[in-house]
Amino acid sequence: MNNELEEKKYKKLITVFSIAIPLAVAALFLIKIPNVAPLSFLPPIYASINAITAILLIAAVIAIKKGHRKLHEKLNTLAIVCSVLFLVMYVAYHMTSNSTPFGGDGTIKYIYYFILITHILLSIAIIPLVLITFLRAKFGKFTAHRKIAKITFPLWLYVAITGVVVYLLISPYYTA
Repeated sequence: MNNELEEKKYKKLITVFSIAIPLAVAALFLIKIPNVAPLSFLPPIYASINAITAILLIAAVIAIKKGHRKLHEKLNTLAIVCSVLFLVMYVAYHMTSNSTPFGGDGTIKYIYYFILITHILLSIAIIPLVLITFLRAKFGKFTAHRKIAKITFPLWLYVAITGVVVYLLISPYYTA
């Protein structure tokens, strides 16, 4: 299969994933697995995975600026793996546990909801950006890769960091 046909196939998959993942996550919030103990141990784990993702992204940028293309590729691939692990654990937690309401008042409540809403919206937007950025590198379109990576990197980093911040802000309100 030539590169153009293969790239076209991947673009279709990116479109499918970019639509299906947010819809599936939203739908899974409505589904609770009956007679299963809540997986209450998962939030600190998936928050840590978000922190690792942020570190990997920063390390990947440093690697490419130093000319270490293979290391850059490996770090970004690992960041994608971490994001997938986060997603699996996040969904598993929410399929076994009720959502935790934020208990703070005043200014912190507005800060929390601002961070949460921007985190959610950008986590949806980042799916196609990450996949397109990765695809452009895979097909050796490095000029186009660099162009979109300048958008993808800060947004993905924001999503990873705010995932940790959201966890830190909501964690005092988790119930056993």
